[in-house]
Amino acid sequence: MKIVLAYSGGLDTSVLLSWLKETYDAEMVAFCANIGQAEELRGLEAKARKTGASKIYIADLQEEFARDFIYPMIQAGAIYEGQYYLGTSIARPLIAKGMIAVAKKEKADAIAHGATGKGNDQVRFELTAATLAPELQVIAPWRDARYRNEFPGRQEMIDYCARHRIPVQASAKKPFSSDRNLLHISYEAGILEDPWLDASDKKYRGSFTTLSVFPEDAPNKPEFVTIQFRRGNAVAVNGKALSPLGVMQVLNKIGGKHGVGRVDMVENRYVGMKSRGVYETPGGAILHFAHRQMESLTMDREVMHLRDSLIPRYAELVYYGYWFSPERLALQAFVTESQRNVTGTVRVKLYKGNIMAAGRKSPVSLYNPHIATMEADPTKSYNQDDATGFIRLNALRLKVAAKVQK
Repeated sequence: MKIVLAYSGGLDTSVLLSWLKETYDAEMVAFCANIGQAEELRGLEAKARKTGASKIYIADLQEEFARDFIYPMIQAGAIYEGQYYLGTSIARPLIAKGMIAVAKKEKADAIAHGATGKGNDQVRFELTAATLAPELQVIAPWRDARYRNEFPGRQEMIDYCARHRIPVQASAKKPFSSDRNLLHISYEAGILEDPWLDASDKKYRGSFTTLSVFPEDAPNKPEFVTIQFRRGNAVAVNGKALSPLGVMQVLNKIGGKHGVGRVDMVENRYVGMKSRGVYETPGGAILHFAHRQMESLTMDREVMHLRDSLIPRYAELVYYGYWFSPERLALQAFVTESQRNVTGTVRVKLYKGNIMAAGRKSPVSLYNPHIATMEADPTKSYNQDDATGFIRLNALRLKVAAKVQK
């Protein structure tokens, strides 16, 4: 049997690799998607081979992640439950897609992941597999009682690694778990399971500042940033043309310096429970805000309102793991059409965790100052007398109802 495992090199996936090899008498192929984890990728190849992998694939998917996953989601304005920028959610279907490509290349029998049976990631991985490669078996050790019985806690994992001479650096006590990529870093579990705990307390400052500072530690001087859009996609920052990856990297650096995009929330997991998470999404927060400002100038009112009505549904599809589903693809087709004229430049002001609009301009702006002016309209495009009939017709049903209710 040959199994492709989603591998990060940490304690959990190191144990998984060795356990799967023993339990299934399998050849193990490790797969790691580089989606912006930075230093976490160092020494991964040697570690995987020492742990028992016959091969390891490290795929640089950063540009694809930004271009084909983050950007379409930004166009849709998708934010889950009004706060979460979906950083982990949008990464999982890409990782699963990469795993499946390797599995097909290696003629593997199965893919495996280390997502727990209580989380969302198991659903995201497996719904992607069901869509892209229904013939592949999916192995989820955390849903296997044998695995849970052998590893009821981190100490048992550490002891297992010591016995099997698996090279990992871990301690029995970990204050939280984290997951980083190009769009964000998330923190959950451990000390964060107490929703009353203040993650911004000074004693935790060093723990939750991977991509951004806390607003109170940001510079005392604001910074202005210009972002140029073409058909709904950011193509330049401060006048410099950049690829989607370049845009995300630059905005992450600038936004992180000013402490923007920090979220602490209790969210509703797809599997039914509530969980508390702390997120840093500096570049993504700027991009979301600037994109909305560009839309406000260039998008038709009814198209905007229709698209906005679909945001909760679209965000749910991403969060739940239905990225490759027909309904998400259908929604995306509408979103793409809605972005046809979202072209121009937005200027934002960053200060102490805040993102503020500081200017918008577009060659296809729908804003007409002559029509909107409170002074005399030189174009005579809007006759204020027409509003009388407009109001009278719209008030008719209200007047009828008022008479009946009396």
